[in-house]
Amino acid sequence: MAAEVCPVCGEPLAERAGRTGRGSVYCSAACRQKAYRERHQPGALTVQGLIDEIGRRAGQLTPQPPAALYTGVTELATAIAQLKRVARTARDTAAEPSGSVTPAPVTELGPARDAAAEPSGSVTPAPVTEHGSARDTAAEPSGSVTPASVTELDETDFAALTEQYRREIQVHCYRMTGSYDEAEDLVQETFLRAWRARDGFQGRASARTWLYRIATNACLDLLRRTARRPQRYEPVPGMHHGDGEPPARITWLQPYPDDELPVAERELPESAGESRETLELVLLAAIQHLPARQRAALVLRDALGLTAAETAEALETSVASVNSALQRARPALREHLPGDRADWRATEPTRQQQAVLERYMAAVERLDLDTMTALLTEDVVLTMPPNPFWFTGRDALVDFVRVSLDPASPAFLGHWRSLPARANGQLAVGNYVRRPGTSVFRAQVLDVLRFEEGGERIAEITSFEPHLFPAFGLPLKL
Repeated sequence: MAAEVCPVCGEPLAERAGRTGRGSVYCSAACRQKAYRERHQPGALTVQGLIDEIGRRAGQLTPQPPAALYTGVTELATAIAQLKRVARTARDTAAEPSGSVTPAPVTELGPARDAAAEPSGSVTPAPVTEHGSARDTAAEPSGSVTPASVTELDETDFAALTEQYRREIQVHCYRMTGSYDEAEDLVQETFLRAWRARDGFQGRASARTWLYRIATNACLDLLRRTARRPQRYEPVPGMHHGDGEPPARITWLQPYPDDELPVAERELPESAGESRETLELVLLAAIQHLPARQRAALVLRDALGLTAAETAEALETSVASVNSALQRARPALREHLPGDRADWRATEPTRQQQAVLERYMAAVERLDLDTMTALLTEDVVLTMPPNPFWFTGRDALVDFVRVSLDPASPAFLGHWRSLPARANGQLAVGNYVRRPGTSVFRAQVLDVLRFEEGGERIAEITSFEPHLFPAFGLPLKL
């Protein structure tokens, strides 16, 4: 009997070797995720359709019961926010060329400069007008504007088309840069570049493939301009950091809210592991150590699930060059993962971890330093990008926070409240402080937690500045 093949890529499925039970339909998690996107992609988005939807939702609002009012207003606000993004994109594209977020792409300066900037054998970016495979075209959502008609769209309809892909393009830019703020800017830059290049788009690939290529180039341009590399934290005078090795300092690293993940990455159980493993904060930090083009090859192959041939086509290079870049990128990535991570496997937060989070939040609110200490591993690590503070080891971390949690201390910061959150597929907590003499709890710090194996204690805390709270659905004050 002929071997079964994957319905997405056509590759033969692995032999079951006598195993019983349900066999795999797809050859990889990436193909499962791509098939899910094809089945669940929403229909065509139009500006008039959005306006009609807002009118319908507004007409259905009722003041009672309060829960129904809250749900209706939330749905209405979501639709209005989407229409606002479409309107902004339409406004910016109509204002071209002055509306560009970034200067002229570095990738247009020619191959000589690019070759000098990257090790031999690495991949190079492709022009935004390159086209993809028939397989990509087949993945285009049913009912959407056909790629061949992109050149016929006006600014408003073009903005509605690109809005369908906003979240997945934003996740792609986040994977490339590690920065939520920069990813938001790069999405808008991607759409502006797409508008400028629309006359060169002939429709042989899907609009999604086209936008991914443009987004990759925009990210590579940013990475070349900044030329930033992770450094090691340095001692702060008068501060005890612990006896561990200083961790990597990545000043631009930011968390990504789970609620803003594309539907396929947020709701599909089969692909959930893959989505988390390519967005988990510790992995995003490790990716930042890779040169720009190695990073692009790794993200396109291992996060988006493109084949080597598709990646080579997207980056206008050879399959051999892509494979060479991956051979360097993958072991380099593993060098920067925690010692207890043998691979990229990630798991859904467990009940045990959720229970630890709740105890941690309650201890913070009670100013209970003893309970907080018991919830930390002995070698716990705390970093605070972009700030220079860092601690390795429970004793050093506890000594740092002790004075700010002691009401009798002159350095007492105030009383705390906490709200749970989710970032990068991990548990997180938004912390608020009410300073002495005030009556309002104000956003102070967003902690993203990594747990030891087994989930009984917290192994790493990465603390971020409070301006990110709204992106996680957290208010700036209570």
